This record gives sequence, structure tokens and C-alpha cells, in this order.
Amino acid sequence: MIPTENPRTRRNTGLTRRGFLGRSAGALAATAAFGFSRPSARAATDGPRFRIGACDWSIGKMADTAAFDVAKEIGLDGVQISLGTAGNNMSLRQPEVQAKYRDAAKRTGVAIASLAIGELNNIPYKSDERTIGWVEGAVDAAQALGVKAILVAFFYKGDLKDDKAGTDEVVRRFKQVAPRAEKAGVILGIESWLSAEENMAIVDRVGSKSVQVYYDVANSEKMGYDIYKEIRWLGKKGAICEFHMKENESVLGKGRVDFAKVRDAIGEIGYSGWMQIEGGVAPGGQMLSSYVENRKFLRGLFPA
Repeated sequence: MIPTENPRTRRNTGLTRRGFLGRSAGALAATAAFGFSRPSARAATDGPRFRIGACDWSIGKMADTAAFDVAKEIGLDGVQISLGTAGNNMSLRQPEVQAKYRDAAKRTGVAIASLAIGELNNIPYKSDERTIGWVEGAVDAAQALGVKAILVAFFYKGDLKDDKAGTDEVVRRFKQVAPRAEKAGVILGIESWLSAEENMAIVDRVGSKSVQVYYDVANSEKMGYDIYKEIRWLGKKGAICEFHMKENESVLGKGRVDFAKVRDAIGEIGYSGWMQIEGGVAPGGQMLSSYVENRKFLRGLFPA
């Protein structure tokens, strides 16, 4: 979830954290396209199966290359970067801005993990004509920067929950941009308040491997969904492009999400790729120390 949305008030499920020393499930099933595949015996030489990053807005550097310096201090593998804002005309679409991000990544050794379009929470993809060009430009920027996933946000004014007309328009627009994304080898990931079934209905209607689900564990927990069941169900359909590993008002592992169960579900679907830390700071807590703790916690569950 990108911090421009106004979260809905939803019943919490009362799930509590359990110890994370459970035994990981062993069954691994292949997932879908664009490099998110079942690990093999070559994994040790091909690179880490799981890479841990953070959203630039969560570490206080939205649409700012200084996010890479902060990420390096935390010890992260990468940063999920913002396409920009309406005020800067989604600046990451500009080649000269892309060059600055490449330079920052090279200088710090911190990768560009994925892209996000948070401004869609204020200026909705479902209704504003400007956003058509933004999403197309995000696909081009992702290809230029060599990343595979783009978070397409649907919160606050962009919320699709119980909005049939808005959903229909989003499906229409996704169908238009999908061939461009397929050609670029880029996935548009839906992040929303929708359930797994509601998200999958959109994915099925678009009918393209370039439109998938961007799964945020804390959003789904807040909505009362069974996140561990949803991860398995969506993952076995090859429909999850990336994860937000998130807690609301606590560091990871000390809130409402059972990350040991998340690990087991991810193990069963054979996901391999990026997971981005979002939120994960207790009220009154410090971002930097909290994110160091979050990174260590996640790496303990998902070793490279």
C-alpha cells in the first residue's frame, strides 16, 4: 500500500503472530512467466532465490535517488522506486532521470527492484485519461531499467471494491496496454483491497500474462482475508508477480501477520524473486533501526 490512500475500515480477523520456527513446507510448484520460477539445483550459482528490498516511500525517499543510500545503510538488496508524481509529470519516464537511477544503483550496489505508481490512488486509473499514458510510460521505463514488475495501485480514490463500472474500465485499459507490457517482458501488478477471487476475475478478463496480482500481506489481513490460503491459490495459478512484506504499526514478526505461515505458503508455490518491506515501524519507532530489524527478520525466514 502506498501512503496516499485512505484505508477502508474493515473487520480484523484476530489472527496473532505465532513463533516462526515452524518447518517449511517442502512441496514446490512452478509459477508463471517472466523469471519467477521454481528454483533448481542451479539456484546457488544463479543468484539468491529471494531478494529483499523496500519501497522508496517507506524509507522516506519517494521518487528520490537518495533512497539507494538509505537502502544501503539498511542492508537491503534493492529499492522499489516510484514512477513519480503528477507534480513532476511522472519523471521516471524521462531517459535522463532513468540515467540518474542507474547511476545511484551502480554507485551503491543496491538494485532497482521494481516500479510503483502510487499517484493512481489520487488520480485513478479507472477514470482519469492522464493515467493511460502514465501506465504506458511505466512499462517503457521498466523495460529501460531492466525490471520486471510494476505496482499499479488501487486505493483511496482509485479503489475498485464494489465498483463495477470502474473495474470494467480498468479491464479495458489493461487490455489496451497488455500487448506493450508483454513485448517489454513487464508485469503490471494489481495492488488493491480486493480478495484473491476478485483480483483473479480481473486477471482472467484481461487474459494476459502481463497482468497479475501484487500481493500485500498486511492489506489482505486488514480486510479479513485468509492470506495464507490466498497466496497458495493465486500462486498456483501463477498470478503473483511480487510481494509486499508489511505490518501496520509494528515491525515485522511482532504484529498480526504470521510470517512463518507466509513463508510456508510461498514455499509451496515456488515463488522466487523480490519481496519489498513496507510499513513495519511501530508508533514512535525509528524508521532506520526498524528497517534493519525488518530486514534481518525476513532474511532469517527467507535465506538467500
